[in-house]
Amino acid sequence: MILAALLSGRHVMLEGPPGTSKSTILKSIVREMGLPFIQVTGNGDFTSSKLLGHFDPAQALTKGYSPEHFQYGPLTQAMREGAILYVEEFNRLPDDTTNAFITAISERELTIARLGAVVAKPEFRLVAALNPHDDIGTTRVSRALRDRVCSMRMDYQSREEEIEIVTRHAAGADPGLVAMAVDVVRRTRNHKDVRLGSSVRGAIDMVLIARQLLEFGDGAEGARLTFASAVMALRDKVWLNETTSRSAEDVLQEIWQGVAEQSRASGPELSEPPDSAVKKNFSGQETS
Repeated sequence: MILAALLSGRHVMLEGPPGTSKSTILKSIVREMGLPFIQVTGNGDFTSSKLLGHFDPAQALTKGYSPEHFQYGPLTQAMREGAILYVEEFNRLPDDTTNAFITAISERELTIARLGAVVAKPEFRLVAALNPHDDIGTTRVSRALRDRVCSMRMDYQSREEEIEIVTRHAAGADPGLVAMAVDVVRRTRNHKDVRLGSSVRGAIDMVLIARQLLEFGDGAEGARLTFASAVMALRDKVWLNETTSRSAEDVLQEIWQGVAEQSRASGPELSEPPDSAVKKNFSGQETS
């Protein structure tokens, strides 16, 4: 769908929580298209002058406002090069900055004082990634801008896909540990005390930390060490409801216990239960 929209000359907004592969998918598409790629991250200090560009003050003072002294911003550069401009966290940009995109994608031309017109090549596209609106520091995107783009909702991957992602990032990790980390992370997304759960990045971090901890410690302490890795990896990746009096650690302990009980009850379908899966080193041999 993203590729079809870009090839059709459309600009795209990708909406969804962090960690849903928006950047990864887009970069893969851009590589296949063979187009230049410019990436920026939005924030409240990203002014329109940073987006459009400016004249070098020293050169302008001594030699005047000559075009060769203009330093192009990411938007004008993408227009001139016919590039894909990818703006992460688009809805953290100030309103006057986002307004600059309306003219750029509608008229495919921007007029900049003392420089003149910047005309977009036919290949120029804008792809904007939006975080959930109720995330800290986000603003609503204007209806005028939304009317000029196509949009797609991107959600978390399936359990099987998340296991594959973690396995790729933690090559050689015990399958039981990987499945456990993925299940813990997935439960953070629908827990009654959690407003926004963790992405698959939390499972990757948990497995990598647990693997290192298990190399340090005794295999008999495997469950304790892997729970410690879950807390360290996830405590700042879960956003608790404002109404709850519980801590992130309390919620993670409850989730952990639920996953451990389910793993024990399911038997070999989920590899090994937490207490036994983590007692193996990562070459598959039993620890002493």
